[in-house]
Amino acid sequence: MAEMTKPGQTPAAEQEERNTRKSRVGLVVSDKMQKTVVVAVERRVPHPIYGKMMTRTKHFKAHDEENSAKTGDTVRIVETRPLSKDKRWRVVEIVERAR
Repeated sequence: MAEMTKPGQTPAAEQEERNTRKSRVGLVVSDKMQKTVVVAVERRVPHPIYGKMMTRTKHFKAHDEENSAKTGDTVRIVETRPLSKDKRWRVVEIVERAR
């Protein structure tokens, strides 16, 4: 059976598109667990009726292998395979340390 690709797209480009992982930057709000941090990611969305910008916060549990991220740090997390019941992200880098 022929490869299913978009017109003008090679199978390698399709593979690259499929392997792109979501990345978020957020603030560590808890580091009480072992090798896990809770990261709060804020996004600004307009109100559906009034149009005023609102801040929406979502908490992600992220794997931190070295236990290096502390509360107040700004970190970059990337999507990964499920590591536990709630953990589907891992810490890639610490963007900024807490003061």
